[in-house]
Amino acid sequence: MPDDIDPEIAALLGGVEEYSPKKSGKAAPKGASGPSFEKLFGDMSVSGEVADKGEFSVDFSKKAYEPISVWEQEPPNSWFEDPQFYQKAMAGEGELSQRFHDVLKKFLQATDPKDRGMFRQQVITTYWNMMSRLIIRAIANQPIMPKLILSRYGYALPTMLLPDQRAAFARVVHRKIPKETVYYMDEWLRAVATGQISQSSTDEVRTSAKDEHSRFNALLQKAMGKRETAEAFLKSKADERRSMESMLKDRIDLICEHSGMPGFLHISAPYSDAQKKTINELSEIMRKLLGADRELVGAATAFEEASRDVQSIREKMTGLGAEDTKANLQTLNQEFDTVRQMLKMCVGRQGNHFPLVTKEYFHLGIKDMGTRENVIDVLAWIESIDAQAYCRPYKSSLNRIEPYVVLLPCYGDQGVCWEPFDKFNRHSSRSRLAVPMYPKNLRIAVAIAVADMRWQAAKEKASYYWMEEGLTGQYYQWFQKQKLKGDVKEYFIQDYIIWVTKESEGIQKLDKEVRGIFWRLMPFQQSIKDKLRDRSFVYQELYQRDINRTMSDGY
Repeated sequence: MPDDIDPEIAALLGGVEEYSPKKSGKAAPKGASGPSFEKLFGDMSVSGEVADKGEFSVDFSKKAYEPISVWEQEPPNSWFEDPQFYQKAMAGEGELSQRFHDVLKKFLQATDPKDRGMFRQQVITTYWNMMSRLIIRAIANQPIMPKLILSRYGYALPTMLLPDQRAAFARVVHRKIPKETVYYMDEWLRAVATGQISQSSTDEVRTSAKDEHSRFNALLQKAMGKRETAEAFLKSKADERRSMESMLKDRIDLICEHSGMPGFLHISAPYSDAQKKTINELSEIMRKLLGADRELVGAATAFEEASRDVQSIREKMTGLGAEDTKANLQTLNQEFDTVRQMLKMCVGRQGNHFPLVTKEYFHLGIKDMGTRENVIDVLAWIESIDAQAYCRPYKSSLNRIEPYVVLLPCYGDQGVCWEPFDKFNRHSSRSRLAVPMYPKNLRIAVAIAVADMRWQAAKEKASYYWMEEGLTGQYYQWFQKQKLKGDVKEYFIQDYIIWVTKESEGIQKLDKEVRGIFWRLMPFQQSIKDKLRDRSFVYQELYQRDINRTMSDGY
């Protein structure tokens, strides 16, 4: 059984062999596939409820990112020109804001490079100490726009930027795009604090044993993952039985078709050899049909049990009462620490960790910044090249699952993936990516995050055999043969950048073996393959291998 199924579900499914027309060695007749569950019931779940297709639930029917319709804020946000912006952002933060103000003043007034370097480091420390309180107050209480802008962009003092730079920030669209899973830092923390998104799990941040809300939230995620897995299997079994019923009808129609017997009036001809062979097949189809029906009953039972577990946990969470708010604040604190770790990883040890936008370091236009609209556009661009960039295999199908993306106010040059999927729900949970808002090259920063996600997801799926099987296994074997030194994942990420930026344009930069691995396991869109086929013999050979694999059922 696949290692990505919950053990309880795996035990239920043990020994089941799924029907496939290819396994039978015969071509499926016309109409044998039948309509899928989604085509029959649309957005309705198997329990009769209308499935929520919002940003916090995965919509498997969505095939691509929605095109961006609004790129700039109209009219521009006036807060960025407010002469009282700094005072309003600092108001009510007490001693922490006073320390930050004193250090920032010294930094801005310092002329000696050594003093300026010392005060610069103090600004970094005091800013994040203040922000750990400011952002929690801004989210937990009534939002105050200057505080949200400060936490979202690192925009503290208008005079630290040039007029055209302030104008660029004022044109950034402030409101959230419905159903899109790209968040600014304050939006992400609010979604985690309110329980709409589960808390991140990292080695650096551990959940307190006293945090009942977090504990129940983890249990809820596990139960929901189990239920979604059971629901997906139940749908597949319903589709499988429907497919075999359609096949059975086609076989019977074939048997019942008779031409006239030569030399006799109104007498049907005897069964042909093909009809006799079909009659012999009926017993096998009926046997598999009954087996699928038994599995359908078992899957329905598993789904009902999982649904009861979800309902039970939700009732217990409702009963937390007054402690619930306290737990949410604790969860918010922990998630903030996690986000800080992700921000440091985006910047890197040798990067610029200064937390504020200033004309000294900020040199981007609105089209180059990591705004929500620009990042969604880059994500769509990557998918237009890497056909399966956001797909995750489940059984014999690929499910497209858009990742969560958090936009962090920093000068980092690389995105990171800190969770390829929820460990309790590998079937339908989203990956979690972090992207810096002020990189030198936004496309490269986002592509690095996607490459990191691809590597981690493939490695987790292969588990103990990640050096031998799948994408990571084949790449690692090549890495070893080349006797390369260093982090194999870093080599993979750099090769992925070349794959989407150079090889997709027909510029041959990768090793021949790596190109073959990527072509098969991270395929281009078919339109790109068709274009590359005519570019050179190298791509023509890979294209022909695709055809050969298709004709030999994938081998």
